Amino acid sequence: MMTDERMGEALWPALARLPRGAGVVFRHYSLPDGLRRALFARIDRVARRRGLVLIRAGSTPFRGEDGVHNQRAPRHRGLRTRAAHNASEVVAARRRGVDAILISPVFQTRSHRGARALGVVQAVALARMAPGKAIALGGVDARRYARLRSGGFIGYAAIDAWTAPVLRAKMPSERQKRSAVPT
Repeated sequence: MMTDERMGEALWPALARLPRGAGVVFRHYSLPDGLRRALFARIDRVARRRGLVLIRAGSTPFRGEDGVHNQRAPRHRGLRTRAAHNASEVVAARRRGVDAILISPVFQTRSHRGARALGVVQAVALARMAPGKAIALGGVDARRYARLRSGGFIGYAAIDAWTAPVLRAKMPSERQKRSAVPT
């Protein structure tokens, strides 16, 4: 799961739904350092209790991180992941010896509105360049991942796939809105 500020309080139920051993890439870039550090520590406590792997994006190291995302430093004591949007980025990530490559965006996504999606064919071609390391990202959920699994992906990362059920549950349906608001 990729975290970001849009998740709000939906972050906590999303963490609770992740299967043991799943990874969490902590982003929340816009938070001031103190708040970002405190949120990371809180997520870390949940991750330890639930058996999740917690990876940090951004340049500030945090106590408890299991790895780093998109860092240039060749040496890190934990896991290293990178995003790749084309073949040259996949090759560069492989040369750096990263543990996982997030192929993105496979489908249209709210995180990068207007960005051109790779589509299944191109995403699978990139995944096959990274055997045993490719993770699908961007508009992917369990249903879409089922179409990608045989194409060389070892998993998928998402934001909305984990938070959308919580957000929908909290928002009244159109029918409820119409009956609740006098016209």
